[in-house]
Amino acid sequence: MDMLINDHELPTFDENLFNLPEMSTKDGVTPPASTVPVTSDYPGDYDFQLRFQKSGTAKSVTSTISERCLTCESSLCCSTDGKMHSLRSFSQYSELLNKLYCQLAKTNPIEVLVSREPPAGAMIRATAVYKKTEHVAEVVRRCPHHKNEDLKENPTAAENSSHLIRVEGSERAQYFEDPHTKRQSVTVPYEAPQLGSEMSTVLLRFMCNSSCMGGMNRRPILTILTLETPEGHVLGRQCFEVRICACPGRDRKTEEENSTKMQNSTKETKKRKSVAAPDSTSTKKPKSGSGTDEEERECFVLHVRGRERYEMLKKINDGLELLDKEGKAKTKVCVKQEVPLPSSGKRLLRKEEKSDSD
Repeated sequence: MDMLINDHELPTFDENLFNLPEMSTKDGVTPPASTVPVTSDYPGDYDFQLRFQKSGTAKSVTSTISERCLTCESSLCCSTDGKMHSLRSFSQYSELLNKLYCQLAKTNPIEVLVSREPPAGAMIRATAVYKKTEHVAEVVRRCPHHKNEDLKENPTAAENSSHLIRVEGSERAQYFEDPHTKRQSVTVPYEAPQLGSEMSTVLLRFMCNSSCMGGMNRRPILTILTLETPEGHVLGRQCFEVRICACPGRDRKTEEENSTKMQNSTKETKKRKSVAAPDSTSTKKPKSGSGTDEEERECFVLHVRGRERYEMLKKINDGLELLDKEGKAKTKVCVKQEVPLPSSGKRLLRKEEKSDSD
């Protein structure tokens, strides 16, 4: 037996048999996204902020990029008649509504500001979600019409043909689709501001109209821009609403006017309610019973100025109280003296009355 055991040695126990292999994070792979993305602003430790290029009033900010003359259709007005032609902007931002109005597939510059330099390899991610709660679980995608048009023009771009948001001007942009939620996003490496500037610029394009059937179908959307580490951890977040339409200036003006009217009407309604509200101290609670006893027991306070007037009103009140007492006493006596008459037969006689026979 000993010879057999020595000839066939038993295998040794491997201590690392039950250890799970470590999950390695590849470049460009992010942690799984949540089912319902957060849309609240979070500047974070780096004070992550967004700014839109301004060229107008405080309430309506017009993007100065990609403007075209309505007459000569050039980037800069080339009028030779000495008159300034009207310019049409492809994107406008409303600070009143925190909303970007832009045209289909036009460039929208968004300035990114941070208080200090983020970690090396930081990136900016852009994600589109539906604004209303009844649609927030759905994924924002392009409509089939615009998607097929892109495939016909560029068959090699099939991977990102369904993405609504595109990054322009950077070959390092990467397009992702979360395997769990199927939400689509695009990332671009964060670039430090150039010398003499405090911000860097990201160029975004929206590849479908808000009214496209089979796509957004007039459902409002929000764009979430996040500053993330290379591992996908969020350092800051900013959110704004987007409307892709043919006339950004017209739609912005209309929606701002409607919002102002709604705010004014709400204020007027509150004022009317506050004026029409009755004073609880001066009103008298409705009585449940209709009897006069409760009304007589109710007491009121009367403020009188002057001693003589007070004494006069006090005498009047004392007299009324005395009359009330005498009236109550008389009613009690009358009730006692009343004798019920018999329902049939002879009438009862009192002591002073005599019968008919007498």
